[in-house]
Amino acid sequence: MKLIVGLGNPGPQYEQTRHNVGFRVVDRLAEQQRWTWERRGRAMLANGNIGSEKVVLIKPLTFMNNSGEAVGELVRWYKVQPEDVLIVYDELDLPLGKVRLRSNGSAGGHNGLNSIIHHLHTNQFPRLRVGIGRPENIRMDTVDYVLGAPGGDERIILVSGEDRAIEAIPLIIRQGIATTMNLINADPEAQQKAEEKRRLQQERREQERLRRQAEKREQQDEEETPPT
Repeated sequence: MKLIVGLGNPGPQYEQTRHNVGFRVVDRLAEQQRWTWERRGRAMLANGNIGSEKVVLIKPLTFMNNSGEAVGELVRWYKVQPEDVLIVYDELDLPLGKVRLRSNGSAGGHNGLNSIIHHLHTNQFPRLRVGIGRPENIRMDTVDYVLGAPGGDERIILVSGEDRAIEAIPLIIRQGIATTMNLINADPEAQQKAEEKRRLQQERREQERLRRQAEKREQQDEEETPPT
């Protein structure tokens, strides 16, 4: 069994905010799977199977900073290990729309994640982060930024990141964290640059080989040419 926890704040006023990335990801995944939501205690749940694995989607209703209260209760109820709990949330320190998967780690200043670490008494659980970037205006308060709703191109890029997170979750369940990390965390731009570097190196080696070959032929021609 896997618990997939999307972090956010309950209420329509928060639905489109940057801080509710986690809620939106699990909402759209439930819609894709045609799973229905029901309230249980201090969380909304939707469940079904992905492949042969039983999966429970969770949206804590305790508000972001107290997410661990609801998550801790459900981890104990379902009797799962921390490594079977995937947390999906927004990340200020990732560029807008970037997605990263980690198997464990610190809260990194995220209050929702910090609450979960506190209530699970460990940070040894995987997390899927969707980058929201930092405000361009350095004077803007961080709370105002994360509780604001992006618009225009920013919104389009963020939705694209949420799409990749939704695609990643079934991969995580079917293939495991380690394999999926290699797929999700690969930077396409870095890969492209590395490939271009390898291509140039190969071209230079080939040019050097042809130059040596030409020099050798020239030397052979000189040796075979009789003196006049």
